Amino acid sequence: MNLRRIFRLAAASLAAALILCGQAAALSAKHAVVMDAATGKILYEQAANERCLIASTTKIMTGLLVCEECDLSREISVPPEAAGIEGSSVYLKAGERVLMEDLLYGMMLQSGNDAAASLAIAHSGSIEAFAQRMNERAQELGLQDTRFANPHGLDAEENYSTARDLARLAAAAMENDTFARVVSTRQHRFGERVVTNHNKLLWRYEGAEGVKTGFTKKAGRILVSSATRQGRRLICVTINAPDDWNDHASLLDEGFSQFESRILCRKGQAFGAFTDLSGNVSCPAVAAQDLVALLLPGERVDAVRVYCGSGEGYAEFFTDGRSIAVCPLTGAEIGESNGRTHPEDHSLPGADVPQEGGGADP
Repeated sequence: MNLRRIFRLAAASLAAALILCGQAAALSAKHAVVMDAATGKILYEQAANERCLIASTTKIMTGLLVCEECDLSREISVPPEAAGIEGSSVYLKAGERVLMEDLLYGMMLQSGNDAAASLAIAHSGSIEAFAQRMNERAQELGLQDTRFANPHGLDAEENYSTARDLARLAAAAMENDTFARVVSTRQHRFGERVVTNHNKLLWRYEGAEGVKTGFTKKAGRILVSSATRQGRRLICVTINAPDDWNDHASLLDEGFSQFESRILCRKGQAFGAFTDLSGNVSCPAVAAQDLVALLLPGERVDAVRVYCGSGEGYAEFFTDGRSIAVCPLTGAEIGESNGRTHPEDHSLPGADVPQEGGGADP
């Protein structure tokens, strides 16, 4: 790397830091973080490691566990201890029969504490047993400053997290396709109920896709959001933020402004070959489109994993071991081959793009 490039990258990083430092003065939040979901890199933080009450953002963990470990098509009976629970509600009645999937929507969109309690009991048999599983999962995710006492987030001394841990939890949850689908839904109907997502960013911010609001008088307003542009996802968390909607719009804008558009591959670029059942090459496997992705200054694609199977395939691009973009592959020639192929792993240390086609930073 020559000196001119080093100075350019240093200047870009300094400019981004100064912008976000200026932004911090305008924030209403006492605690905040912006994280790149793909790499876990922190783009901005403010008192992000201080333990705080987290109100209904607790339900991110509840929702993740339900998506990972429950049959959402299962119909359950609302337990008496869940009906009439204090705080936000979807007004469930004891003994009412409801699908777990509908309860998941009721919890994540309308923040129903009764839905959260019903799901927890259906999962583990009791609130206490479910809280234990929540804490086990937190440890599995490496959330060292997080503790759960209940599935809904009503104030409790032993129910806390940090802005940084909440960002890591949300990033993990958004990798679950079911969870991501639910929290990006604006409205959901089940029976005579219509639940509406409390997350106003879904209507207000380009690329917004979830994840959860929270509020109690003691905790203040809490918001965890996720937004994706050009395939790159940012997670933003604010705690005790009276003006959280505007905080998130500003922080996400500044976060995305740190990225640069890079061409990772060109349409028609070869990434291997499809083979027939006998293992003979049938046709080259080439990129079906130009692939443009967002990269931070100094980031480089260090590996490309290629898979070709039954005439279809993809090339997946990695930086620091984390996937950042996927390009579909197609046959360079149209044939009638229905052959199978095997996956290949191509490492390209130090390369911004594969060697054929494309090129270095545009």
